[in-house]
Amino acid sequence: MAGRAPGETDGETGGALDFVTVTVADLRLALPLPAVRAVIRLPELVRIPLGPPSLDGLAHWHGDAVPVLDLATALGRPGGAEPTRETRVVLVGHRSQMGGQTTVGLRVDAMAGILRSNPDRIDPVTQEEGGLDPALLDGLLRDGPATILKLDALIDSQFGDPAETERTDRGSTSAAAGFGPVPAGGSGAAGGIKGTVDRQALLVFEVSGQEFALPVDRVREVLPAPREVTRMARSRAHLLGVMAVRDRLLPLVGLRALFGLEAGEGQDSSGLAAGRRVVVVRSGNGQAPVGVLVDEVREILRLDPALIDPVPPLLAREPEFEDLDGIARADGGAGGVSGGGRRLVSVLSAERLFRHGAAFGTGAGAAEADGEGDGMEPAQPADGSNGIGGAGERFVVFRLAGAEYGLPVSAVREVLRRPDSITPLPNAPDFVAGVLTLRGEVLPLIDQRRLLALPAADSKSGPAGLERGRVVVVGRDGLLVGLLVDGLSGLLTVPADRIGPAPAVSAAQRRLIRRVATLDAAGDMAGDVAGAARLILLMEADSLLDMDRLAELPVTPR
Repeated sequence: MAGRAPGETDGETGGALDFVTVTVADLRLALPLPAVRAVIRLPELVRIPLGPPSLDGLAHWHGDAVPVLDLATALGRPGGAEPTRETRVVLVGHRSQMGGQTTVGLRVDAMAGILRSNPDRIDPVTQEEGGLDPALLDGLLRDGPATILKLDALIDSQFGDPAETERTDRGSTSAAAGFGPVPAGGSGAAGGIKGTVDRQALLVFEVSGQEFALPVDRVREVLPAPREVTRMARSRAHLLGVMAVRDRLLPLVGLRALFGLEAGEGQDSSGLAAGRRVVVVRSGNGQAPVGVLVDEVREILRLDPALIDPVPPLLAREPEFEDLDGIARADGGAGGVSGGGRRLVSVLSAERLFRHGAAFGTGAGAAEADGEGDGMEPAQPADGSNGIGGAGERFVVFRLAGAEYGLPVSAVREVLRRPDSITPLPNAPDFVAGVLTLRGEVLPLIDQRRLLALPAADSKSGPAGLERGRVVVVGRDGLLVGLLVDGLSGLLTVPADRIGPAPAVSAAQRRLIRRVATLDAAGDMAGDVAGAARLILLMEADSLLDMDRLAELPVTPR
């Protein structure tokens, strides 16, 4: 439901006023029709941290990330009730005290209807009405009966003091403090600190219990695996077929069949099953990208190139090893650091993977005009505007409490397995879980759940939960911190037009999360659910490195 009846202007016809009436708990409320943009069923919500108790999360609506409030909680009634078939979200336009215009969703128990009333049938609010704050009310409809909400005042009361948010914005880019620079030769930001070892960044993933890797600079993004792949006639077993990505075709290579690995339980030899990922590999020299189907994205390691050995000559002569560029000797410890050589990771050759892509005849030699080498063949006639090429930002995407977060690839040094034990740090802020030794240097670990006031991880998950957990190492100007997260989704290139400002729900949130990426699974990427939306909260790396300011975050209790 959206808009107004023909001939009406701003919700009035001949002096009459129009309202959308809804029920919330024991209340019957009226919302001015001119402010209502749509009424929709309850969409899938992504929880945004550091928000008020009434904030259910963010919804994807017409390309925007819209905050959704539980109206019952916002009005002081018991909220959080399980949704029913009648539950609706009323999308309203909101003009904040700072003058900005945005859309906000209000979750209600049910929509009652549309009501028209003359101004002389509206009584003023002279005292508390049904336990509600009179400052949030605009009158009482006799014809409802219903209580008229003052929407802007209600929403402003939930999202805090806009002036405080503005002050936070101005101070959020201050220089990081609290932990000194990493000495030369330490763990370091590869290529970012003078004197550090120029380390090779590798994206590590698993197939049938074995670990493989590709150079990070050859990985364009990591996507959810499609449920089905279009097979090509008379192709070899490891050439699974093609999948559609943004209206273009991506050739798909299966490592399970390529290397003769056994299929996991409940899978066929292709490995197509829920939860799998596709690593999109780019050449950068005019060749079409290729998708590699993997079971799980493990981590991002930065290794001394001396620890990446060529394939032994005896094995290099065998056909099954020709797709490898080398074997990395990574440490088998919890930190994922190099040196011990107890863990061997097979490093794939991106160039040889493109040879497989050419076998499909998908234009592997066709160079793009922008030189990016994203020459995917169109799945249908297109003007090129929907291709993978074009301006965009690359992010490392990780999971936390059921939501996805992103950090710029340039700020992430590596992603490690979560250690089995963490050394506590006395007198540290509550969100500092402890420290980790990384290649001889001490790395402070930030518990992202504590920092963002998210629920603690389920203790029932036990060691399995720790095994899936990761440490995202963020660095700038010699400063390094590790972020404890639930898991790694992979790399993602997000077009510039899909990145927008995050709703400012609190000063603390505004300091750490300023932007959000909004993606349609059906149109922007391969998804697990047809038509489902994907929202990725983009964090500010500089703010995460400033320990003193993190300790001062004004967190709203939930």
